[in-house]
Amino acid sequence: MSSSRSARQPGAKQGKDPAAKQAEEQGPTLREELPTLIAAVAVALLIRTFLFQTFYVPSDSMFPTMLVGDHVFVNKFFFGARIPWTEVQLPRVRDPQRGEVVVFNLARDGHGGIFPADRRKDLRTDAFVKRLVGLPGDRVAFRDQRLILNGEPVPLEPTGKQFTDSHGRVFDVVIETLGECRHYVLDDPHMQHHDVPEMTVMEDRYLFMGDNRDNSHDGRRFGTVRIKELAGPAGFLYWSWNWNGGWLELLNPLTWLRNLTQETRWSRFGGLSECFEEGEDPPELPTTAAG
Repeated sequence: MSSSRSARQPGAKQGKDPAAKQAEEQGPTLREELPTLIAAVAVALLIRTFLFQTFYVPSDSMFPTMLVGDHVFVNKFFFGARIPWTEVQLPRVRDPQRGEVVVFNLARDGHGGIFPADRRKDLRTDAFVKRLVGLPGDRVAFRDQRLILNGEPVPLEPTGKQFTDSHGRVFDVVIETLGECRHYVLDDPHMQHHDVPEMTVMEDRYLFMGDNRDNSHDGRRFGTVRIKELAGPAGFLYWSWNWNGGWLELLNPLTWLRNLTQETRWSRFGGLSECFEEGEDPPELPTTAAG
């Protein structure tokens, strides 16, 4: 009788094994989480490779349109993303347009030399940002501080405004019209201008220049860029601050506090005013490199 009373009844709740209970309390293991982590990294890499990438403006060559410390998204799918380590390029949504601001890759040596990436495949590449001025088949020259496109001087319109860079140099601000794109460029009235003889842009290649015409290492020196090296048009400006320090400095919380309270250009967040149309009020112009 007593043995039957002490026997475990069918369906009675059994206590959990201590080891299993401890594992449940500790949560998922690294082995269990690893597939999720790998999938997240793969998705991020696919997005950066084929859809969007970020770009940080490191120099003054695009003053006053872009300032040092601007961060923008680049729409890689517009011009057809290139599959890494191959010459294969995906179909593009549209062709590059004259006047738009584009991020592209150039080859760079260790001595300051910059070259079209397809002509120096032995060198590493870096991303650059400039304005597209020459399409395939265009004849482009630069004379008397003026862009000459297919034999015709590109229209320039004085604004009476000035821009001061981080070195205290003062530039005249001029509106240049490239097709339907009107945009600001800078002119240094005290600099001796260097003419560039006419060149013809070959098929599947593009010519770029910086808006800070007297302080831009651009197509007037390195030539044209083939379409496979074009990452895409600069799009949404998602961050901007007047700071050009190293990433190690960002490990200091005081650097973040100073940058957020004193150096962040909150008014620049949002779109990138790369072009404005005839009859449209020009966008607000920063008057200094600090923004």
